[in-house]
Formats: sequence, C-alpha cells, structure tokens
Amino acid sequence: MELYIQVENGNTVNHPALKDNLLQAFGTIPDNWQPFVRVSKPIAKLYEVLEGDEPTYQFVDGVWTDVWQTREMTPEEKLEKQNIAKEIWNARPNRENFLAWTFDEDTCEFVPPVPKPIDGKQYYWDGPSNSWKEIPLP
Repeated sequence: MELYIQVENGNTVNHPALKDNLLQAFGTIPDNWQPFVRVSKPIAKLYEVLEGDEPTYQFVDGVWTDVWQTREMTPEEKLEKQNIAKEIWNARPNRENFLAWTFDEDTCEFVPPVPKPIDGKQYYWDGPSNSWKEIPLP
C-alpha cells in the first residue's frame, strides 16, 4: 500500500491518500504530493505515556510519516500506577496465600521469594510452605 500526502509550503494538507486513488483522480502523482509512510500506534512501555490518540505528520529522513509522541511517566504517575497494581493484588480473594511475595518496582508486579521452576511441569504457589508445589497429573 503506497501512500502520498499533499504538501503546501512545507506543511501537510489533509490526510494521506492511496497512490492508486491519486492515479485514478489525476492520471499521475501531482508534484505537490509526496511519499508517506504509515506508522502504527505504538504500545507504551511500562512507565511511559502515549501523548495523544493521533500522530503528527512529520518529515523524517526524507519522507513524511506518522510520529507518535511518548514520554516517561512523572514520579507521581509512576507511583499511582504502582499503587493501583498493589490495590488489585491486595483485593485478590486468596491474597493470604501470597504474603511472602514482594513488589518489584521495575516490573510493577509482585514476585515470589522463590522463582517458579522451569522444567515443563505445572506448579502452584503454596503459601504455608512458601514454595512451589507440582500440580499432580490426573
């Protein structure tokens, strides 16, 4: 899918159009239409915020493209995200089983004091013994 965008005085006009549509309408690509590369909306990283729901059109490396703005969360936003994760964790009906787990700020998740075995078997966390127990096969 080839896209072009109309450019007047160094600024984009309207939205990108398909090359085929321009060819049907004008018989050629008009001089004031330039190539455009569509960039999908990114997924913000753990402690990032996506600024806005729409990209801006910018001229980058010789081509017009979508530019999505992200920024790092402020300390207040980061703390709020962590507090929400903790509230959700503490609202679990069986939270007493996981009292030994601790909150990891780097991943914004609770982690067990002992890593879960990685041996192809299935396990569950046993709070009273603070260990992983193998789930017996039926």
